[in-house]
Amino acid sequence: MRFQRAILIVALAIFALSSVPAKAETEDEIVNRYLKKIEKKHVRKLGWISANFSSNRINRHNDYNDFATIETNNFNSGSVGWLEQANSFGLEFGSIFKERFAWSIGGEYWMQLGQNEEGDYSYTPSGGLQTSVTNLQSEIAVFGVSTGLQYYFKGNPTISEGITQLSLRGGLTAGFYQVSWDVWDAYPNYNLTTSNTATSNNTFKGNAPGLSAGLGMDYPLNFYGLSFGADMSYFYLNFTNVAWYNSIDQEIVASVDGTEEGRIDLNFSGVRGKLEIKRFFNW
Repeated sequence: MRFQRAILIVALAIFALSSVPAKAETEDEIVNRYLKKIEKKHVRKLGWISANFSSNRINRHNDYNDFATIETNNFNSGSVGWLEQANSFGLEFGSIFKERFAWSIGGEYWMQLGQNEEGDYSYTPSGGLQTSVTNLQSEIAVFGVSTGLQYYFKGNPTISEGITQLSLRGGLTAGFYQVSWDVWDAYPNYNLTTSNTATSNNTFKGNAPGLSAGLGMDYPLNFYGLSFGADMSYFYLNFTNVAWYNSIDQEIVASVDGTEEGRIDLNFSGVRGKLEIKRFFNW
């Protein structure tokens, strides 16, 4: 009996001691404990934002240049110029997601292609009657968005220091582009449903994917954290659905010979160069 009573007393003593509250934390200790948890959860990342200028050397053998050659012969003066070079401006955001890999997203707007010349031109379309053209217009506008994957095989930027030396990289880019094309009213378009010509032209529009593969470099400028970048790539972009639709939803296209087979694709593929100013930052 005495033994059982002793065990009960010891158990009550242990329970009483374990119930004594621990020393209360100070305000500084609570804040420091919280900050340590945040530091463990947050992983610093390296990103960049850039402004760029691109110049695309368009392959000369394309439908538009065939169109330009044929239509120039239909004017008594003036000419429709070839498309040989396309320039654009863009913005880009990127992030290093592994030691040597980076992902980027951006947009670009192309400077106006083609021409818009006021004057008095005598125009005789193939198989048509002579008419007067006072505005020799063939203007093309392009804009697009793209995303890319890059691999740094030399001098990759680091999270702690950013870019500190010459960096060399390779990359692939995929994007989505839209085009609009305004042509002088007297140009004989082609109705795919009726095989006839509309009396005037609306804006031809289309969209297409764009793909590129190439090499690039970055070099630190040691000025406000900026760096200089340059890229050289092959860029594929071919608009095969350029058209406009009349009030009864019939598709109207441009054609080099007045047939469906002669439908004009706007192909801007070619070698492309890009220059950019980058700023790396942590987030």
